[in-house]
Order: sequence, then structure tokens, then C-alpha cells
Amino acid sequence: MSQQNGNGSGNGQGHHEAGPLFNVHNVYLKDISFEAPYSPQVFNEAWKPKIDFDLKMGSQLLSEAESVYEVVLDVTVTVKLGEGEAEKVAFLIEVQQAGAFTVRSLVDEALQQVLSTTCATVLFPYVRETISSLAARGGFPHLVLPPINFEAMYAHHIATKDKEEIKTGTEVI
Repeated sequence: MSQQNGNGSGNGQGHHEAGPLFNVHNVYLKDISFEAPYSPQVFNEAWKPKIDFDLKMGSQLLSEAESVYEVVLDVTVTVKLGEGEAEKVAFLIEVQQAGAFTVRSLVDEALQQVLSTTCATVLFPYVRETISSLAARGGFPHLVLPPINFEAMYAHHIATKDKEEIKTGTEVI
């Protein structure tokens, strides 16, 4: 027995629900780089790493008709050894982890929040695993990045943006 959903089709394709919708289509690696410029000499250094972590995020609309967005986390991790003049880069890892997501029926502010928080939360475990794996494959100890609270980061960004708008009287983009 076949059930129909009111638009004449039993599978629901081509039918957009009235309420909000979130769906993960694909998670993929856009770009990856591993550099160990002082290998193998760096393996003779005492392992007291200094870790620099940089995270950037971007999004773009891929399909307006289907409300599909691409979100990209761009993460750079630089691990250095030594002090002062003797400081050397042990390794540098750059990862661009991306995903395609359907996000539908949300007002602009809620859409930006979902793209900046929910999508980033889906992508970040992939970034963590990739970085840890690359460090180990390069002959270094596993590097396990701590979890990130993207909700708190977004709230901080909005609060900072609001303060800037009040201070300057203009909208910060």
C-alpha cells in the first residue's frame, strides 16, 4: 500500500517542508598540506612543543533553489621547538575541511548561526582526526586538538560585532 504526501508523489522529492530543515549532504577534504622543514634533524630536539592554532571559517551558497551551502573550516597548526634564535618549525599542517549542507526555512540570523555553529561542529571532528593522523605519519607524536565550542565562539563574535556597531555607529560585516 502506497502513502502519498499531498503533492501526488509518495517519495516526497521536490516537496519542501514548511518547517526548518537541516541535512548533511557530504563532508570532504578541499585542501591539505604537511610540512616538516627541518626533518630529520628536528627529531634530535627535546620535545617541548609550542603550538599555534589558527581557525578560519567561510560559507557560500551552492544552490539557491535547494538551499545548499558549502561551509569550509580552514585550520593551520604550527608546532615549533626551541627558544629564541634556535626556534624551529617542527611541522606545519594546513587543512581545509568542507561540507555541503541543506539549511532551509530560517531567517538570516538563524541561518548564519547554523552555518557558523552546527555545520562547524559537524566538520571539526574530521579536522581533528586529519591533523592527528598527519602529525603521526610525519613521525611526530599524535596531536589531539581540544574540542571547540562553536556556539560560544559565535556568541562572542556577535557580542563583539554589536559593541563595534554601537561604538562606531556602523554595521560590522
